Amino acid sequence: MESFLNRYRNITVLLLVIFAQLILLAVQVKNDKDMRMIRVWTVTAITPVARVIEAVRGGGAGLLRNYVTLRNTDAENRRLSDELNRDKLEIIFLKNELATADRAKALLVFQSHTPSKTLAATVCGIGTGSNSKVVFVDRGSVSGVQRGMAVVTPDGIVGKVKFAYPTSSEVLLVTDPDFAAGVVSQKNQVRGTLKGQGTPMCLVDYVPFEEKVELGEWFYTSGDDRIFPRGHPVGVVKSVRNGPQYKEIVVEPSAMQRGVPEDVLIIVEGVHMEIPDTPPANQPVYVAAPPPAPASTPAAAPPSQTAGPATEADKLRLEYKAVGEAQKKVFGVGLPGSAPPDFTKLGQAPAPNPAGPVAPAAGASTAGNAAPKPPAGPVAPAAGAAASPNPKPPAGAGPKQPPPPDALRRANQAAGASTGPIPAGQAGSPPPK
Repeated sequence: MESFLNRYRNITVLLLVIFAQLILLAVQVKNDKDMRMIRVWTVTAITPVARVIEAVRGGGAGLLRNYVTLRNTDAENRRLSDELNRDKLEIIFLKNELATADRAKALLVFQSHTPSKTLAATVCGIGTGSNSKVVFVDRGSVSGVQRGMAVVTPDGIVGKVKFAYPTSSEVLLVTDPDFAAGVVSQKNQVRGTLKGQGTPMCLVDYVPFEEKVELGEWFYTSGDDRIFPRGHPVGVVKSVRNGPQYKEIVVEPSAMQRGVPEDVLIIVEGVHMEIPDTPPANQPVYVAAPPPAPASTPAAAPPSQTAGPATEADKLRLEYKAVGEAQKKVFGVGLPGSAPPDFTKLGQAPAPNPAGPVAPAAGASTAGNAAPKPPAGPVAPAAGAAASPNPKPPAGAGPKQPPPPDALRRANQAAGASTGPIPAGQAGSPPPK
């Protein structure tokens, strides 16, 4: 070996220098996709080697476990374990298959409804770094992926392609501090810039203080960044506060609520869409129909017939009404010369009418057209008393009766007319003058 190096020392040194120069050139030179050649060569060369190493490691570990160390014991343990956990494994398998089918169905439905041309991809790795939020997907430049393409899901935006390698791509998530995208609010059409903070929440910046943004309002992509087409959901507003120069609006990304999605869509050719009037609908909730009404419902009786007076005022009104009805008074109708009801004995039973007529005291007379207050029953005039020309009936009395003959005669004498003889047997008639 030493003689070989001494013999070809110059050629060896030359080859080492050329190789070092190529390495330095690859570090400095970038291709048309703004990627350093050394990075492209390294990723392309290491990926197949890593696959071979992983396959050899798995096969060697299986060979060592099955045929070298306790072959029969290990097989027995695995058989017993399979029998004990068969149901659990079947449930887990079915759940995984159902989740994969649901994701594939959701992506298929989204692809059929969105006007943009998309490419389905699966997340195959997560980037390293304490503050770095990047993932790797299994689609690269061979499949038509380019740097700067948008990555979305039916729930919202996920990120954008940072680097596109031949067989894979590096995606910068929306939560990365280097991420930015133009957004617009759904209700008030407020425009801003979505920025990642390295946390599950994002920040919408550059919104003036006079703009109105409400809690629970949705933000959508505006298309101003020329990366994300207009109309894709971004997230919902969780808090709004005033910052030093602009409003600080905290938004929860809708596509990252359950962590990094396993299946994504890369938008190859974006088409702008209209922002919907309503926020994205969640899973529908079943609401049963109301119960049917009964066949026949008894009619409710009027309050006056089913229940007594509700207040003291109602009780007092009923008492006043009963007293007026007992005295044959009609409330709301005023008659000339009629006396009001007598409420002095309110709350007592009304006294009955006398059986016969009540005669006034001797010598009493009526003056002018004023009628004396009559008792409840009919009243006979006293002897020698002059009756008024237009006698008024007592209040509450029945229909008007014709005046007696002696009263008519005295009225005619007062008017200057002659009267005839009084019929015999008239009780209480004075002798003729």
